[in-house]
Amino acid sequence: MIYLDNSATTFPKPQSVREAMGRALRDFGANPGRSGYEMSVRTTGAVYDCRRCIAEFFGAKGPECVIFQSNCTQALNLVVKGTLQPGDHVVVSDLEHNAVMRPLTALRERGVSYTAAETFPGDNDTTLDSFRKAMTSKTRLVVCTHASNVFGIRLPVERIAALCHQYGAKICVDCAQTAGLLPIDVEQGGLDFVCTAGHKGLYGPMGTGLLILRDPESAPAPLIEGGTGTLSKSFLMPEDPPERFEAGTLNVPGILGLRAGVEFVKRRTPEVILRGEMEKIGYLYDRLAAMPFITLYTDRPREPYFVPVLSFNAAGKTSEEVGRLLAKTGVAVRSGLHCAPLAHQKMGTEEGTVRVSPSVFTRREELDGFLARLSRGIASGK
Repeated sequence: MIYLDNSATTFPKPQSVREAMGRALRDFGANPGRSGYEMSVRTTGAVYDCRRCIAEFFGAKGPECVIFQSNCTQALNLVVKGTLQPGDHVVVSDLEHNAVMRPLTALRERGVSYTAAETFPGDNDTTLDSFRKAMTSKTRLVVCTHASNVFGIRLPVERIAALCHQYGAKICVDCAQTAGLLPIDVEQGGLDFVCTAGHKGLYGPMGTGLLILRDPESAPAPLIEGGTGTLSKSFLMPEDPPERFEAGTLNVPGILGLRAGVEFVKRRTPEVILRGEMEKIGYLYDRLAAMPFITLYTDRPREPYFVPVLSFNAAGKTSEEVGRLLAKTGVAVRSGLHCAPLAHQKMGTEEGTVRVSPSVFTRREELDGFLARLSRGIASGK
């Protein structure tokens, strides 16, 4: 199989990730923070070490700023629903994923409003001015993607964060497409909340996600209450993170697998990984642009305005038809709508696109194989 759906989930996973998850099931099989026997204590330490590793990777103040979630969507919901009150206003970009837009739409019934700021690919000054014009005296939160999951368009989130703080608002950044590819420093970047998946550019397993807090003193309210193994006499959740947001048993195999994924990225560095993947996506762009039956929707991806995610369509075929055609030949891509209706409205692709995205493991011959199978399939109509 030629796998080019890495912006959904990276595959394959590094050997170190698979080994870490196996070791978790073998050596760390007790609940962390629940008991004093040796395996429980050992598991507690392993989970803490993972927090410390991730805090360092994202420039957070300490392990208490790292909150484990089951995915990026859950982390975003925690921030949005745990922060906003009736009468609050939110600014989003016109590229947002439904992980942002559906919670905000649900909160409209509670009197929360939002404005979508227009983005201008390749023109960060105009994009920033668009966010500035969308801000009001009631804006409490800006929620924006670091990079579009459909078109790879990257936003200047550090500059947007500085703008937010001028208006007394906080920023929540959806880093699902950028964690592991771009350097992200919550403290230096002024990023109040960073939400990300563990199973994409961090090369961890599915079922893992992160909320990184810039200031644990200004954390959102929890969405879920339950057992934490601490302060068990009280019917109230603990006040301090991370326990305040981690009711129930943690996904220890996933967490230890995620730590191994982060270590994998650290050894290579995000900058090196990004450079390699941008070369691959640029190669694909050039080859696709030379095919008369292919429509592309952005300029050639380049730093610092894009990440390696590319959408296209083929003349005379729906994106789903192209996806099925490629699947029959052993090529895995994402086709259709990508849970980001605002982005599709912006780019005029309401019927969907075919999306390709490489990983660190993608080889040039696989790119050539994809291009050849796409060309033959479109030509034959089968």
